[in-house]
Amino acid sequence: MMNRMKKQIFIIAGFIVLLLGVLIFLYLRDKDDTYSTDYNESGRENVVEYDGKKYQYNEHLSNYLFMGIDTREQEEDNQVRGENGRADAIYLLSYDRVKKTAKAFAIPRDTMASVHAYSMDGTDLGLVEDHINMQYVYGDGKEESCLLMKEAISNMMYGIPIQGYLALNMDGIPVAVGALKSVEVVVPNASLEPVDSKYKEGAKVTITEENAEQFVRYRDTNIAQSAMMRLERQKAFMEAFMETARIKASNDTALVLNMYDSLKPYMVTNMGTDLFAQLLDANYESDDKIQDIPGEKVDGNEFDEYHINEGQLYELVLQHFYKEVQGD
Repeated sequence: MMNRMKKQIFIIAGFIVLLLGVLIFLYLRDKDDTYSTDYNESGRENVVEYDGKKYQYNEHLSNYLFMGIDTREQEEDNQVRGENGRADAIYLLSYDRVKKTAKAFAIPRDTMASVHAYSMDGTDLGLVEDHINMQYVYGDGKEESCLLMKEAISNMMYGIPIQGYLALNMDGIPVAVGALKSVEVVVPNASLEPVDSKYKEGAKVTITEENAEQFVRYRDTNIAQSAMMRLERQKAFMEAFMETARIKASNDTALVLNMYDSLKPYMVTNMGTDLFAQLLDANYESDDKIQDIPGEKVDGNEFDEYHINEGQLYELVLQHFYKEVQGD
């Protein structure tokens, strides 16, 4: 299996995959015993009972998985198990087709979860506990890897369905950022200051095609939980990017479509333009914030880990993906 420890490693950032989620919506716009379950035909938790209340899955939702892959290989290149990149940026976008709203959830790369493991010769090793970003490695680096990630994230999120996926490798970053010229971002922490003194916590910096990779991809693996500090930078960038993209797209209706087309060589997806057309009027929820999956950072024996708070995650799933059933 590939070596996961590299000093001063540059790993694909979350902003680029969530960016595609933003682009889609912009273009298309201009375990606990306190609950019981009732399953639908697909096996998903359709009706649940929690703390004396009943909840039914919101069938108006469509959920999409966006992943950034730590490789520079283009999607048409041949990949084999154990030799392709990891999903080092993971975001789940949930779109309400009736309300025309969308919400983004960030899933830390070091989240410990059940993943389906395979040997390099394809032998099925069953489910193992590992970092969620390693699930991509066990596939073929293309559609199979995406499907494995989709299944693992769905299981982690208590069986919610995920209708679409998109995986993008790191070479797409300059392409996307160059389309907007620059983005003004407030630096959320001091994790990048040792590399460049201008990145002081609280400083307002201009992110361009030239420095975007450094801002959103760099982390020092010699520092514990550096991936989580990087995640804060990614989220700060994305929130600023969303606003900049909206403003520029309102004046250039071809901007988002052209950017999406230019990124096609670097991505694997089952989401066609026909799907995008259905999301024409999508808007982000009022706060435009990317919500974290609840949990805590843990120093593992060998690598950093992120342990989910199962109770809080279950409540988050009920809050967003289900509706309370009134009456009997």
